[in-house]
Order: sequence, then structure tokens, then C-alpha cells
Amino acid sequence: MTEDALTRIAAALERLSPPPGDAPDLGGAEAFVWHTDPDRLHPVAQVNRIDLDLLVGIGRARDTLLANTLQFARGLPANNALLWGARGMGKSSLVKAVHGAVTAQRPESGLKLVEIQREDLPSIGRLLDLLRGAAGRFILYCDDLSFSHDDQHYKSLKAVLDGGVEGRPDNVVLYATSNRRHLMPRDMIENERGSAISPSEAVEEKVSLSDRFGLWLGFHACDQDDYLAMIEGYCAAYGLKIDADRLRAEAIEWQATRGSRSGRVAWQFFTDLAGREGVKVTG
Repeated sequence: MTEDALTRIAAALERLSPPPGDAPDLGGAEAFVWHTDPDRLHPVAQVNRIDLDLLVGIGRARDTLLANTLQFARGLPANNALLWGARGMGKSSLVKAVHGAVTAQRPESGLKLVEIQREDLPSIGRLLDLLRGAAGRFILYCDDLSFSHDDQHYKSLKAVLDGGVEGRPDNVVLYATSNRRHLMPRDMIENERGSAISPSEAVEEKVSLSDRFGLWLGFHACDQDDYLAMIEGYCAAYGLKIDADRLRAEAIEWQATRGSRSGRVAWQFFTDLAGREGVKVTG
């Protein structure tokens, strides 16, 4: 077979099997979702988020994460952040809202949000290689992060937190949310310590993973005043006018039937109220 024929065959095979790591035009969207098999960054046309000002009752966490993200967008040192605590209190909403606010303030930074699923953590090294030489700055975002007893995914996460031999790319930072401060159940920690030959070392590797986040931002269950303030803020933002006494009574009844108060419960009540009042809502 001639050299020219071999060249044509090779070109045809290349067209049929494009390299799996090809990335889309990163300038075409402000957020992406990382997929594997094959590896690719899927652009998100519109990020599902609410305005930063609508997040009530988490002022300290909001201000801290916003300042850290602004530093990062400016090319200055910034910490990885673990947002942990009560369910439905706006951890994931805060990450997306902060990204939106910083993108609006500093569009020249090229700040992108890249979501990675927990089950795809073993591929995170390949994602870092893809982003290392890319233009712009990237927030890796992993929602609802936690690990079970025999879970080895946490070792892959160290590629971001510790950086390994190459080090974490300067243009990448990791924000993760979790209901658990130490990313694993408390009873599992106690069981490991109680049954291990070397109790102090049995869970050190997993527990210390959370210590590798430079920022720990705690989220706690809200009180009734914050709960009502959230709903009032939604009403003002979306132009829903309603008698204050009626709003308070219905909101309290709603949370009583749910058995809890949180930002999520407040939004669910507002969504129901807006539907009954004929007000269109996005988010």
C-alpha cells in the first residue's frame, strides 16, 4: 500500500473518531457541565439562579464567598470553599448567584462556572488538564458532596485541593456544597474510630479532606423572621402585592405543614402563592 493511501486512510479514521477531549468554544457560554465518555464540556445556555440580593439570612457566607470570588476573578489568590450545613438554606443557590454577580461586575475576567457531578470525580484530573491552558478563570462546582464508608472518590478530589505534583491550575478554584461538615456521616466516623486498630488514623484521611478547603461556610436553619423576610423579598422582586397579614398567616401555615423552615420552603410557598395570584416567576 502506498504512503499516499495510508495518509488518506489515517485522515478518514481521524474524521470518524474525533478525539474525546475536544472542548467547545469556552467563550460561547458562561457556564458548563462536565460530562465523560467521551470527555466534554457541555455549555449551559441559561444558568438557573436567583439574584444575590434575594438570599436572606446568610449574609456572612454571602459576603465571604463574594469577596473570595472577586479576588479570584481579578487574578489574585483565592481559597477553595466548602459550603456545608442545613438543607435548603441556599448553599447551591449562593454559588450560582455569586458567579452571576461577579460575572456582571467583571465581565473581562472570563469567569466560568463548571459543574462536575460527584460520580465523575475520578475524571477531575483530565478536566484540570483541559482547563489548565484555557483562557479565562474557572469555578469548579460540585453540589451535594459526601462520601460513604468504602467510597474512594475522595482521593480524586485531592487533585484539586492539594494539586499533586503539577499543582492546581492558577485559573481554577473549587466550590463544593454538602450537608456534612466533614463530608461523611458522624456515625460512620465514630464506628471507624471505635473498631479500628489505630483509631486516630482510621478516618483521618477522609475527615481531613474538608480541612483542605480554605473556606468553611456554615449554613444553619433559619428562624421565623428570616423565613418571612425571604418571602417578602420574593414578593417585592416579582411585583406580587398582597395584604401583609394574609401573607404572614399563609406563610406560617405553609411551613407548619412542612415541619421545617428554610430558604427552599420559602421559595416553594412563594411559587404556590404566585401561581394562585397569577404572577409569572422565573428561577
